[in-house]
Amino acid sequence: MNGDPLYHWTALGISTLLMLPMPVAMLAGWAPRWLRNRQAGMRLRAYGILCIYTQMLFYGIPRIADASFEAVMTCMNIGLGFLAIAAVLFLLSALKDASARRPSQVEPRES
Repeated sequence: MNGDPLYHWTALGISTLLMLPMPVAMLAGWAPRWLRNRQAGMRLRAYGILCIYTQMLFYGIPRIADASFEAVMTCMNIGLGFLAIAAVLFLLSALKDASARRPSQVEPRES
């Protein structure tokens, strides 16, 4: 039912190599060049990427373990929850970046 585990191991290995280093580095304080002018929502963006990675784990690991249909479907639903959390985190990071770029409404001081 779950297919060849080699395909799932390969997909998890490639996704680990491609997706995991970026959010870990972002949480450690490093920012990619194209995101350096949007620092306000950096942590939220990193957590969103980690949620997508977690979703991939919930999709792949039950298939590697040759779990039952019910277990695979339950893990897929949990993975969809992580995908929804990632979408919310990305929206919150965009809102935080937008509010950080907005100039403040402070009146100039008269001397």
